[in-house]
Amino acid sequence: MRGKPVQTVDELIRRRVGDHRTGLRFGDRSWTHDEVVQRAADRAAVLERLRQPGPFHVALLLENVPEYVFWMSAAALAGAVVVGGNPTHRGDELARDLSHTECQLLVTDASLSELVRGRDLGPALPPDRILVIDSPTGDLILPRSGSDDGGPEPADVGLSAYGRLVSKMAGSPLPDPDHTRISEDTLGLLLFTSGTSGAPKACRCTQGRLARIGGIVAQMFSLSEEDVCYIPMPLFHSNALMAGWAPALAAGAAVALRERFSASQFLTDVRTFGATYFNYVGKPLSYILATPAHPDDAVNPLRQVFGNEAAASDVARFAERFGCAVQDAYGSTEGGASITRTPDTPRGALGRALPGTMIVDPATGDECPRARFDGAGRLANAEEAIGEIVSETGGAGFEGYWHNDDAERARLRNGWYWTGDLGYRDEDDFFYFAGRNSDWLRVDGENFATAPVEGILLRHPDVVLASVYAVPDPAVGDQVMAAVQLTEGTAFDPGGFRAFLDAQDDLGTKWAPRFVRVATRLPVTATSKVLTRVLRAERWNCADPVWWRPERDGDYRLLVPADAVALDEAVAGAPAGVVAAPR
Repeated sequence: MRGKPVQTVDELIRRRVGDHRTGLRFGDRSWTHDEVVQRAADRAAVLERLRQPGPFHVALLLENVPEYVFWMSAAALAGAVVVGGNPTHRGDELARDLSHTECQLLVTDASLSELVRGRDLGPALPPDRILVIDSPTGDLILPRSGSDDGGPEPADVGLSAYGRLVSKMAGSPLPDPDHTRISEDTLGLLLFTSGTSGAPKACRCTQGRLARIGGIVAQMFSLSEEDVCYIPMPLFHSNALMAGWAPALAAGAAVALRERFSASQFLTDVRTFGATYFNYVGKPLSYILATPAHPDDAVNPLRQVFGNEAAASDVARFAERFGCAVQDAYGSTEGGASITRTPDTPRGALGRALPGTMIVDPATGDECPRARFDGAGRLANAEEAIGEIVSETGGAGFEGYWHNDDAERARLRNGWYWTGDLGYRDEDDFFYFAGRNSDWLRVDGENFATAPVEGILLRHPDVVLASVYAVPDPAVGDQVMAAVQLTEGTAFDPGGFRAFLDAQDDLGTKWAPRFVRVATRLPVTATSKVLTRVLRAERWNCADPVWWRPERDGDYRLLVPADAVALDEAVAGAPAGVVAAPR
């Protein structure tokens, strides 16, 4: 099997049979590759016994624990589809995810099972189909199909614990390929896109697509059996799977898990595990860089770091501080468009895209003018150059959403694939990221994206994280609000902040924040992306101190409760329809 091209995740897992090198590490425990495969085979046998008619969908609602890897591998071997449950979702939102994807089994733990207790998870997932891995008295029923001597067996037997359920299948052979008939078109994952609202969007990912992505990333970074891939990003997210687990499988590398990302423990983990590769999404680099620096930070085994959505300044600082190569790229869960970094990619750029990738004004459908930069290399024509990243190929890599035709139509319009992400492109065909298509503001009739404003705020020496978003203007359109997280031990200096803004010659005339929320810690998703929608909803009504400029060009002063009441009343009294939608 080693000699032929690998087309499925099932094949990648089977290649590790008999491999007695370390394959998985978690805390002070470890398993060989062969042991991981056997545990997957045992759980695949459980899946086969528990399978019911209908979509063979298995939800995993777990942190990054070994059981996640065992069950994910088991599903691939059995031809089941893994649905990644997001533990940061709560109540009806999480129940809706599981019901929408028609899961017939849920694997979780005692603490996370509380998130769905008493909820309607759909007809395929009644309470007795919830498998709690650390419950001492589980109630799951294991159907029995006949005893070893061929005689009849007792009726269904209730199992007292998860370990007893799995132990019944210990030593199971790998599923028969002639029975499972897994191909590269076999659906392997349903991945909920982060930040979704309204109807659920569960992106389809086949075993073939995940295996191809894993092989490409492994080749990009020359990963081998000698590498250790450190995965603290949550396994329910596409980044951990496509930039972490699948490349490790393709290369035969070891996987080192952390239950949840920790900036303070990052370097300790890298050294303890001997990690040579680390993947990220969102702001982890910012959090790690905010920890105290030490002279020996670069003394570590880390060789390659790969991810997306990091600030350009963080990429450079991280590489220098920890003595490794950092590559930040663009890609989406849907796979409809990608941008690849080349050796000549300018600082701050994502790289070049395949032919047919454009920056389009979503209001007109016209291609946006190319970006121009001033003498300091700063974007000089943001208003006209920023648009949505669009692929003319129609999203050849996009495999669709589970039962959401409206979302598919929104992605595929006029024969083009619309990413939902903003960007701009220079004269040399290098693309730059500028935020999400929901990140437009309209101030005094001028449209602009938030990402360039955030980039400017991050130049401030005390700012660790920044999120810029729209709050309503009582007259018309939006006002600019920013939430910032400062370096530990520093305080917000309103006069110094204004002086900093005045010194930024690329700050648009409408871009300066009218409101500044100074947060001890910004709310983030499980993938360390700032929850801008939460900040936007709270506006100035929050526990954090908010500084504002009552006069647009005036000085910042602390917003007091009476100010908040007056602002709320002014917004409530605004004429209907005055808040402009993004262009």
